[in-house]
Amino acid sequence: MTSTPTTRNPPTSTASSLLSVEGLRVAFPGRRGAPAARAVDGVDLDIGRGEIVALVGESGCGKTTLARCLLGLVPPTAGRVTFDGAPLPRSARALKAYRRRAQLVLQDPSGSLNPRHTVYDVVAEGLRIHGHAGDERTAVAEALSRAGLRPPERFFLRYPHELSGGQRQRVVIAGALVLEPELLVADEPVASLDASVRGEILALLLRLRTELGLSALVVTHDLGLAWNIADRVAVMYLGRIVETGAVEQVLTAPRHPYTQALLSVLPEAPGAPVVLSGEPPDPSHVTAGCRFHVRCQILAGGEAERAGVADACRHRELEILRGGDAAQVACHWARAEQPAAGTGDAAVGRRPN
Repeated sequence: MTSTPTTRNPPTSTASSLLSVEGLRVAFPGRRGAPAARAVDGVDLDIGRGEIVALVGESGCGKTTLARCLLGLVPPTAGRVTFDGAPLPRSARALKAYRRRAQLVLQDPSGSLNPRHTVYDVVAEGLRIHGHAGDERTAVAEALSRAGLRPPERFFLRYPHELSGGQRQRVVIAGALVLEPELLVADEPVASLDASVRGEILALLLRLRTELGLSALVVTHDLGLAWNIADRVAVMYLGRIVETGAVEQVLTAPRHPYTQALLSVLPEAPGAPVVLSGEPPDPSHVTAGCRFHVRCQILAGGEAERAGVADACRHRELEILRGGDAAQVACHWARAEQPAAGTGDAAVGRRPN
């Protein structure tokens, strides 16, 4: 984590959620009779109006699949997604209307921009797809200006290859803003940018939240990014959220061993980095017990045994963490050793599988 975090809005309650997920599962069929890969395997999540939530985890944990499912790009195997109080539609016509309100910002601006289209055409594409009835030129200019490309007319006839990486990412953001969405889903929005430009894009997202009331789900493996932009953080491992809460609480006093390991490798972290053994388990062969136990430094070091939960770690599956903004953790050891002060079982937020 780098500097003091930007001032944030207080976390919102479930009752005021813009987007709500309950029991979401996404499985991909295996080849030649192999078991299905459980990419998302039981997730509850809420995003409040005007709230930024960071979804954090290493590659392969299911966070991008979850994000794409929230936009209707990947069909869920089970569970429920609700947007503004209504279930996520399934028909093509209804999904088209929904995507005016929820927009995706991709990781690689070079790959998501058509090199043969001018900046004007890139930004105007969404308006044309959705049959915008107003003044197209004005809408494109306003979107570019909001994304920090000023004066906007100067960029109309440029092509992506004529822009810097930061400018290309701003064009991608402008293409999302032109439809005046209520929710942005940003998948690694600064991963491909130089360090000097990342802060500018993060500041832009915070400004858009303040000026437009936008909500955002920011998918990232970078805990420093989560610290600087998010109100809440949800840590994902092997298809499930294993810890969630206010970003300051989770990232300064992490309770789950996986969160602790992720934080330990940051340059500012005290002590020696925690090196996890092996790769994340195969989502088509989820082991019994806690999903993290085969790599858990707490179990390997004997601390879980001393707390009397080692057997539970190996054999008893943890429940799905519920949505909302309460601090929650899916870890037998954390629940035994580090109960959330003053919250009791409500903070754990358990819900049957």
